[in-house]
Amino acid sequence: MPQGDPGEGTSAPVTSLTEPLGDGSREPTPGDGPTEKCGVVGVSLADRDAARPLYYSLYALQHRGQDSAGIATHDGFQQHSHVEMGLVGDAFSQSDLDGLAGSAGIGHVRYPTAGGVNACCAQPFSVSFKSGALGLAHNGNLVNADEIRDELAGVGHAFTSQGDTEVIAHDLARNLLESDLIRAVKRTMSRIHGSYSLTVMHDDTVLGVRDPRGNRPLCIGELEDGYVIASESAAIDTLDGDLVRDVRPGELVVLESDGSGFDSYRLFEEETSAHCFFEHVYFARPDSVIDDTLVYEARRDLGRALWEEAGVDTGVVMPVPDSGRAFASGYADAAAEDDAGVEFAEGLMKNRYVGRTFIMPTQDERERAVRLKLNPIRSTVEGRTVTLIDDSIVRGTTSTQLVQLLRDAGAEEVHVRIGAPAIVAPCYMGIDMATREELIAADRSVEEVREAIGADSLSYLSTDAVAGALASSKSDLCLGCVTGEYPYDIDGEPTDRDVQRPAVGEAPADD
Repeated sequence: MPQGDPGEGTSAPVTSLTEPLGDGSREPTPGDGPTEKCGVVGVSLADRDAARPLYYSLYALQHRGQDSAGIATHDGFQQHSHVEMGLVGDAFSQSDLDGLAGSAGIGHVRYPTAGGVNACCAQPFSVSFKSGALGLAHNGNLVNADEIRDELAGVGHAFTSQGDTEVIAHDLARNLLESDLIRAVKRTMSRIHGSYSLTVMHDDTVLGVRDPRGNRPLCIGELEDGYVIASESAAIDTLDGDLVRDVRPGELVVLESDGSGFDSYRLFEEETSAHCFFEHVYFARPDSVIDDTLVYEARRDLGRALWEEAGVDTGVVMPVPDSGRAFASGYADAAAEDDAGVEFAEGLMKNRYVGRTFIMPTQDERERAVRLKLNPIRSTVEGRTVTLIDDSIVRGTTSTQLVQLLRDAGAEEVHVRIGAPAIVAPCYMGIDMATREELIAADRSVEEVREAIGADSLSYLSTDAVAGALASSKSDLCLGCVTGEYPYDIDGEPTDRDVQRPAVGEAPADD
């Protein structure tokens, strides 16, 4: 691997090297859609407390996780933290924010994919040890966390959760006892395998780390008095900042503790990346820029490609709100350019005061909640042929209900178009998607899925069209959930490239 090289910062690294490094949204769809990953943020400011900027940033990232929220700050002498279950607005009071002193800090919103739904797995995760205080916030999922946890437990590390974030924190803390900051991060990265974008705080130094495949998004922003690292650029916009660039795969970014700049170390570099295509399809806010692409425009391009591949001339094109709106807009524009004469209309109205339907205990209640949450506009639908556009079909519950809603409202035909390929396999990289047994397309043909949801026709977007719309090669995308082949070494699953997880217990990468 290439030597880690300071770059693009404005001053020397916080922790100097004594020798070269060597080769080193949206709301869930009712009852059906994948559930969000997590959101992370870190800030370093010149002379004001970081708590409120972090709080505002977490609000901007709330769509990425709604089960817990937390902030950890450092005032130059000690670390402060506040973590609670629930939404950002419920997790922090005025007094909570007042107690988070210091101009450096990190924050996290969580939807659990490893470790369960409870306070012990909420983040940022904090560790105090003789080399200082460490806080860590993680978006993603490790596939070798159990192996590393067992090894660390065997040498005396005590764990309080089953979460993979605590594994990263303990491993990094151990390496910090033996190495400087940059080298310690590199050693931990050489051992952990899977998807991760991290914001880390070591005393009052804030870091950002992205895994060597770049699976989860992470970007850098500049503020008037400091710098910010966040899962999405929408958080930077909220702080009136400017997007600088994405954190590169395998890169460590170190923010200066006085907010004056940042330093960059490319610690690992792979030939191909594995950006999660579902960020652009589903998870990210439409106004975010991820890997140099505005999510809203990517979705419109996916919609245009959907018309080109599987357009059907119907009387009206309508989105499933809010997930299908940008796709439907691009689809309708492409249809108009072909003189298809279809009308774009909002035919389903959303009741925004209905809660999260997937927590309802019975299937009957979940199905009823769809009717509470989405109501058709009869005058738009009655007596017409309809194309209904959404981003995905996972279990099929919502799609079945929506097709029936439109038929009940008088639609003569209902054609369903999906702005992504069929989801046929689970995600191991941080999306709580579903098991193969729950995925409607895992063991059904497109025609069988069409019949199951009751549509007159059904088409998905191809993987080639996805890559084209994202201006990417398929080899640089993670397509595991739609191909069943993964960019990481996962037990019992095939890979789509030459990859092997690190052997736990071996010596770390050369310094």
